[in-house]
Amino acid sequence: MFKNVFIENLFKPASYIQVMSHFGWIVHKVIQKSNVVLEVLDARFIDETRNKEVEHKILSSHKILIHVINKCDFLEKDELEKIKKQFENCVFVSAKKHFGTRMLKEKIMILSKQNGIKQPFVGVIGYPNVGKSSIINALKGLEAAPTSSIAGFTKSLRAVRISKDLVMFDTPGVIDKSQQEEDDLVLIGAKNPASMADPSLAVVKLIKKHPGVIEKHYGTEIRRVKEKTIEDVALKLNMKKKGNIPDNERAAVKILIDWQSGKIKK
Repeated sequence: MFKNVFIENLFKPASYIQVMSHFGWIVHKVIQKSNVVLEVLDARFIDETRNKEVEHKILSSHKILIHVINKCDFLEKDELEKIKKQFENCVFVSAKKHFGTRMLKEKIMILSKQNGIKQPFVGVIGYPNVGKSSIINALKGLEAAPTSSIAGFTKSLRAVRISKDLVMFDTPGVIDKSQQEEDDLVLIGAKNPASMADPSLAVVKLIKKHPGVIEKHYGTEIRRVKEKTIEDVALKLNMKKKGNIPDNERAAVKILIDWQSGKIKK
């Protein structure tokens, strides 16, 4: 039986551990105690959701690193083939559709066996909202770790026994300091749009980065002034304030949520 006391002892801060850089003692401890570390990436935003600093820490600690490319159902096969060439060990997964989870578990066990590890402890890291908890749930086959579509839902470390020979650690989202502009974070799903001071700025950046995509999705005209697109969407969705004024902030949040959820296709 998996004992809670084991987990408590496992994650008590040790005096000899120096907490390194900005990604926190929890992730540092997970890397130290895990045999295998899964870095979960969003298939739509591979470069944006990679954390090179954490990857370096994993490899320099001589741990097995597997890149889990989640939400692969959003991409075409040729796009996935290009992504595959970037990584030594990667597995394509759609946690939502339970695709690739068996292959992921087999990959973990094969690499562990090759390295003489009989009972692997597997750390799961990644940006907020890339699907870490959903992947754990899919592997276990039930709601083992709480999940939410709101970025940053996992607030603390959780240990989950997947099977008698496999334990996984779910961690809060890890954000690289170089990617801490909230406009950039919300576009990769790592920030909750509703918590933004000005979501319209992120939408304008999105429209400029992907010309015509937002307009096509909502059936509006392409505008030279990008802020007008937000206004058009507000009117299209009947999002208005008193006096029949378009509610641009509400429309901007809606656009960002649709983008994060994959309803709006690149």
